[in-house]
Amino acid sequence: MSKTSMPSLREQQHPLIRQLANCIEAVWRKHLDLSIYTLPAELGYVEGKLEGEKLIIENLCYQTPEFRKIHLELARVGNMLDILHCVMFPRPEYDLPMFGCDLVGGRGQISAAIVDLSPVNSQQLPPSYISALTALESTNFSQPRELPQWGDIFSEFCTFIRPATQQEEVMFVNRVQDFLDIHCRNAIASPQVTPEEATKILAGQRNYCIKQQENDKTRRVLEKAFGSTWAENYMTTVLFDLPS
Repeated sequence: MSKTSMPSLREQQHPLIRQLANCIEAVWRKHLDLSIYTLPAELGYVEGKLEGEKLIIENLCYQTPEFRKIHLELARVGNMLDILHCVMFPRPEYDLPMFGCDLVGGRGQISAAIVDLSPVNSQQLPPSYISALTALESTNFSQPRELPQWGDIFSEFCTFIRPATQQEEVMFVNRVQDFLDIHCRNAIASPQVTPEEATKILAGQRNYCIKQQENDKTRRVLEKAFGSTWAENYMTTVLFDLPS
């Protein structure tokens, strides 16, 4: 991982990706006791080629007492594709959902923006999350998008849209910040669960990761650039590694 190179890619990406990456890190630093999570050296910063264009992937990872891994990935393919991907993996000793957020843009336009706090325990968010999320100001985006077939892992509060205006882009960043604030505050206040409950939570996290690994679009891009073996390793080691 190269700390000095992180901002350089951000500066080249769509302004919304830069803004959201900075927002996510600011909320983490505000609430959480961060320490570095070490990725395999060859997977922190990656360069390749996709359809003749340079592909750059930069990963930033932390861990905290409540989260075994929090991951922010930025990627760019020439001037064709910009990606932000973020997942927070709670330690199974805590009854916490999975925070996930993605932005995908091409040729200066964001085509997909998604954020969710996905339940992993009994398919239901903890009551403290439900009350906090229900209390948020309602949003009305003009271009909602349909979840993929494997999207049954997401909660009723999932926001998946194509932002149509600058105002909607601001609304989306604010929504992500609200979700993150709620998540971090609940994580810090969360008691540890029993070993039996932790086993259930671990199974829910595994299901989440397995479903996310079914994302064909991500896999196809990685396979085209680096081959199927590398793509499989990256999907299961960096993006959605199964907790042991």
